[in-house]
Amino acid sequence: MEGIFNVCKKSFAALLFCGLLAGCSNGEDVSNKVKTTDSMVKQDISILGKEDAFKLIGQEWMLITAGNTSKYNTMTASWGGFGWLWNKPVAFIFVRPERYTHGFIEENERLTLSFFTEDYRKALQICGTKSGRDCDKVKEAGLTPLAMESGTTTFNEARMVLDCRKLFKTEMTDSAFIDKSVLERWYNDKPGGGLHTIYVVEIESVYAK
Repeated sequence: MEGIFNVCKKSFAALLFCGLLAGCSNGEDVSNKVKTTDSMVKQDISILGKEDAFKLIGQEWMLITAGNTSKYNTMTASWGGFGWLWNKPVAFIFVRPERYTHGFIEENERLTLSFFTEDYRKALQICGTKSGRDCDKVKEAGLTPLAMESGTTTFNEARMVLDCRKLFKTEMTDSAFIDKSVLERWYNDKPGGGLHTIYVVEIESVYAK
């Protein structure tokens, strides 16, 4: 297998997963808290070919962050995927409408996907179990907001960041599930958890330390 996707535009079978952990950072005005730094260096997108998407998202998790440097929101996600679609390198993410992050994604054209070392597992757990409506999760998690060149927001502690632009969205429906056991297990048996909104985003830039 040639990696997560081939930037030389060869055929690629898109990796697609489902689901998501909950949570967000608060949406307070953080314009005086977000730092801009050159600690993140822009990389050739081909470095993603060295990553294992199953481990990167499914085991290490990621933060989905939407919003500009004056108001943003973040959440932990453990389901998603990378692929090659519409002749572009893309990511697939899944966000339940009731999540605080959902509104920020809807309101903004861009978002970041941020990845961390195992040292930040506790921080990701905090961002995945607490709501930004109720507390300053970013502060509690010990993360430092970082302004990207595009105006998006990530965190200084991230080891790698994907700066992405929204291309497509669709809402899951009950009738679309071919295997109804998936619907029963992940949705119908979980009161308060709505069907996900699926977003396809173009990976425009990759940054790493």
